[in-house]
Amino acid sequence: MKALLPPGWPRPRGYSNGISARGRMIFTAGVVGWDEREQFVSEDLPGQLAQVLRNTLAILAEDGAGPEHIVRMTWYVTRRDEYVSRIGEIGAVYREIIGRHFPAMAVVEVSALVEPSALIEIETTAVVPE
Repeated sequence: MKALLPPGWPRPRGYSNGISARGRMIFTAGVVGWDEREQFVSEDLPGQLAQVLRNTLAILAEDGAGPEHIVRMTWYVTRRDEYVSRIGEIGAVYREIIGRHFPAMAVVEVSALVEPSALIEIETTAVVPE
């Protein structure tokens, strides 16, 4: 896996502009911040993010992948203002669970998610070298 950074571009904080990888691909569905009983564990964005990331790692582990194999994440948030105002907490949660691995990422504000209590939903792509 290789992070792609064109010459002269500043290094992005918390994500990569692009990733190049070869291997077995794993895709997750949109994952929300509920537990294995489909109960939301938190009513705030950092708390739901922590559960989303733990859920994502559990899914990836089912086929031998870990956080180091994540190449892309698309985050859907319902409250952009909360995302921006709590970016420090969000970054800390991310680093605690995923570590200092920063895939290509996009964050998109949406008006709602299918699960009414969800504040965030993340789709993930991982590539495991073969």
